[in-house]
Amino acid sequence: MAGDVEKMIAVGIVWGATNAVMRRGALVWDRKLQLRSRTPGHRPRGRLLGHVLRWIDLLLTWQYSVPFLINLSASAAFFHMLGGAPISVAVPVTNATTFAATAVAAMILREEMRVGLTFFGTALIVLGVWICIRSGD
Repeated sequence: MAGDVEKMIAVGIVWGATNAVMRRGALVWDRKLQLRSRTPGHRPRGRLLGHVLRWIDLLLTWQYSVPFLINLSASAAFFHMLGGAPISVAVPVTNATTFAATAVAAMILREEMRVGLTFFGTALIVLGVWICIRSGD
């Protein structure tokens, strides 16, 4: 079980870090769209085609797609791990770690947040993960 918990925490850290970086990549993509829409001669496309083209453009934005692929790899590892780990521990530990890692990564990327509340919430998450791990022994 101990090895599984480390894997759960690792997946949560990867998910959390890539969530924050994907948000940053999505902002890069959004700025690109805004600049493009102001370009003279820019023609809006049909509704469905426009959505598909924007989705493809997002995936072609490396600042978004690279962390997205890493995030998907962590998802594959998580589903593989679920085969041998109790779901009652795997899901809370991984999700709580993801939340905490997202907060820490956002702080590292200097996103606007309430630092005191973020630290307090992260401490509660760490306590909750510890309780889940101890109850699973």
